[in-house]
Amino acid sequence: MRIGLISDTHDDIRTLDAAVARFREAQVLVVLHAGDVTSASTLKVLDDFAVWLARGNMDQDPRLAPTVAEHFGPERLARLHTLNFDGVQVALTHGDSWQQLTALVRAATYAYVIHGHTHVRRDEIIGPTRIINPGALSSARGQRATCAIVDLATGELQWIEL
Repeated sequence: MRIGLISDTHDDIRTLDAAVARFREAQVLVVLHAGDVTSASTLKVLDDFAVWLARGNMDQDPRLAPTVAEHFGPERLARLHTLNFDGVQVALTHGDSWQQLTALVRAATYAYVIHGHTHVRRDEIIGPTRIINPGALSSARGQRATCAIVDLATGELQWIEL
């Protein structure tokens, strides 16, 4: 199962459109967004996917929760998601709580912990857990916009620069 990983969109619809196009080319059906969508209007672009979103520190738009529920279903927006895809345990959080992020990794319960917040790509293995930060779709901090696709069956990680 191939899953699209994005984070820190910060309303950059241009790079989100580009990421979605790449996900469609790769036949991705599931997208995990590691937070900081920022405003609800950005989400329309993701309508063709099964989406889970981690609430980020910049996700203050009061329309965000009802929009997520309407487009993707109830309980698809949370500070922390613990998901199971074909027997693979995945935790999704924004990563602005280092205490929570550290606890998720130390729990050694998850095959993958996906986070955002830093806008810096990360692919690290600690014990049985692989920690991935897809970087940021927003290039606000002067870095190139990035996202990723992970194949849960093989562990292959494909970085996408936009």
